[in-house]
Amino acid sequence: MNSADVLVNVFMPAVLAAVAWWLPSLTSPTLPFGVRSPDARADAPGIAEQRRRYRRQVAASGAVLITAGVLVSSVFRFDMPGVIPLLTVAACIAAYSRARVAVMAVKRREDWYGGLRQGVVADTALRTDPERFPWMWAVPAVLVCIGTTVVGVLRYPSLPDRIPVHFTGSGSADRFAARSIGTAFFPVFAQAALTVLLLALTWLSFRARADLDPAQPADSARRHRRFSVRTAISLLLLAAFTNLSLLAEAWAMWHAGQRVSPALMLLPILAGLVVVIGIAVRTGQGGSRLPAHDGAVAEESTGMVRRDDDQYWRLLGSVYVNRADPALLVLRSHLIWRVGGSR
Repeated sequence: MNSADVLVNVFMPAVLAAVAWWLPSLTSPTLPFGVRSPDARADAPGIAEQRRRYRRQVAASGAVLITAGVLVSSVFRFDMPGVIPLLTVAACIAAYSRARVAVMAVKRREDWYGGLRQGVVADTALRTDPERFPWMWAVPAVLVCIGTTVVGVLRYPSLPDRIPVHFTGSGSADRFAARSIGTAFFPVFAQAALTVLLLALTWLSFRARADLDPAQPADSARRHRRFSVRTAISLLLLAAFTNLSLLAEAWAMWHAGQRVSPALMLLPILAGLVVVIGIAVRTGQGGSRLPAHDGAVAEESTGMVRRDDDQYWRLLGSVYVNRADPALLVLRSHLIWRVGGSR
């Protein structure tokens, strides 16, 4: 069982299943499975039951697919790159979709928004006076990429005509390719591409729409600012950890006489994912898990709830699409809200 097969057929499905299992804890309590709900319904029995069923389904399907990955990699030796991870993603999406449909049915049956005052709030200061993007946290990823490049440039003249490009589970090379810039520096190119991609994703997440709570708009905006910074930092750290894994792979390629443990290639990525998930769990979607007020004077509730905007949440409630969103149209005032009547 070589390291690449372990990574694709065992490690990746395990990580995907773990992230999917934690997903209900990462999202806002008022958006269970992408279904908008009032604060008072965050702990509704119907939602709690669907969380339990969803997690049981994800755990069961994940265990089956991870076992299949071990068998495929070590017993049957099938050449099925990417199939097990794709099946894991499909199983998790199916579980999420089932839970979402069930929660929406409970919401309609119990009329969660009946008699409630709904509102939308926008804080224009998030655009006129935004938080500074934490560029310094991108330095580790860039330095690792530069360091890998320097090592590669120094090693390239002394590399043999054929260099290892694939390794077994014990760290021994079992596949070779002719030396070239493309083969020898592939890990460097992967580092650069990954760093740019994660920087772009981090910037987009940093500028994402703020889902503020009209009941406590000022406190909600404060939490969103902290959420944006923490999310950006976690993604930039993930880039650095992933680049360390690619550095270990490059080192194994450039030092064929030295056996590099596959753990050195996998552990940094695992550490980066642990950091991202840990920060997400402690922070919550939009800062929903952060302490209320955080030392500021307690804000009096306006008596409103977030608008029932399920029609604007697409792709199983994971993407918000609303071209008429007031947060994008307001040009004056630091804090405004629009109030709708009860339904």
